[in-house]
Amino acid sequence: MLNLPRPTLIGMIHLPALPGSPAHMFPMEEIIERALADAHTLRDTGFNALMIENFGDAPFPADQLSSASLAAMAVVADRVRTAVALPIGVNALRNDALAALGIAVAVGASFVRVNVHTGVTATDQGMLTGRADETLRYRKLLGASVAILADVHVKHGRSISEPDIASAARDTAYRGLADGLVVTGSATGVGVDPQDLRRVRSAVPDRRIFVGSGATPSTIASLLHSADGVIVGSGLKPESDPSRPIDAALAAEFVRSARGG
Repeated sequence: MLNLPRPTLIGMIHLPALPGSPAHMFPMEEIIERALADAHTLRDTGFNALMIENFGDAPFPADQLSSASLAAMAVVADRVRTAVALPIGVNALRNDALAALGIAVAVGASFVRVNVHTGVTATDQGMLTGRADETLRYRKLLGASVAILADVHVKHGRSISEPDIASAARDTAYRGLADGLVVTGSATGVGVDPQDLRRVRSAVPDRRIFVGSGATPSTIASLLHSADGVIVGSGLKPESDPSRPIDAALAAEFVRSARGG
């Protein structure tokens, strides 16, 4: 189900605040054009997959996108998928797996990211509870082949139900049936603890493992010894500012480093 090349370099497209969100200011056409510009930069510099995320919608709802945000994300995702012949993914922040799946099926996306797929995590949105059963049953109902990438000890959160990252990884993979796992640092842009990454790799040897934050040109090669791929966004932007466009030179440097160039 997870049909992505190795190593998988997933470039994050951070959408600005969407209609209905507190910080919304740009018309939809400008939001689309910004996303398309980032998508073209990622494709042209050698990334082999993209992910679309409603990063600008903070403060995020815990587990249900507004109808306006869901519709806007679907419109942007469809335009990006049509314009760029790469696999795309959807992350509906903070933790609306059903919305992400619905968008993915509607636009022909290949995968979704779910921040809390199993267990209970304390976050700034309150307690988030994994609903792997609902997510997988909904995917089955839709007849979809969309892959589920699930975070283990997700950033901006603290696991309550399973503090041990190796045990949490096994639960996510073998009880939650996630297709791939994402390992992050403590917050956006913070690097992954190499020991955490190695423990997840050892605990779940038969799943794809992705680094989900903090990868840089100087660290990516070593991270790929334990991981199958990386999701990177703010590291491709000037001053690591998620609100700015992706910088082509930074993106190209990242790809060269990942491929040993």
